[in-house]
Amino acid sequence: MRKLKLQELNRLTVEGFKTTAKTPIVLVLDNIRSGLNVGSAFRTADGFALEKIYLCGITAKPPHREILKTAIGATDSMEWEHVTETAAVITQLQKDNYHVVAVEQAEGSTSLPNFEWPTDKKIALVFGNEVRGVSQSAMDLIDECLEVPQFGTKHSFNISVCAGIVIWELFRKWKY
Repeated sequence: MRKLKLQELNRLTVEGFKTTAKTPIVLVLDNIRSGLNVGSAFRTADGFALEKIYLCGITAKPPHREILKTAIGATDSMEWEHVTETAAVITQLQKDNYHVVAVEQAEGSTSLPNFEWPTDKKIALVFGNEVRGVSQSAMDLIDECLEVPQFGTKHSFNISVCAGIVIWELFRKWKY
């Protein structure tokens, strides 16, 4: 088996990406402390052609050394916006017909395999701080909470891993 060369992957240019149809998902990063995690979110969002990323609160924004290190150019292709208050973003997204879903361990959460995409809405995924998780002020506003099943000794996944798992599963449900 031969690995493909970069030229054989037929990837979009940044200009082509900006005009292509997007997966109807936006990311809301609620006070993410690590620029490396933010950069990974950019790269994953680009990989699945998501609509946009909202960087909220203390979440670092480009250009930032750690973001650029892991995003590897995805900060140029992905639309993003920095907003001080996560709650303001959630409220606006709900007005814009998004189903706002926090990814968190909470009472009444939906296990990721059981999630059903609302047929008439886009999805906004809220990911929280690496230590404190999604803020309570955001949790008070969300429409649903998703939880990724875990079977080991740790209490949570790293946000970049969790985002990859959740985005892939939702993309799969939407596309296939």
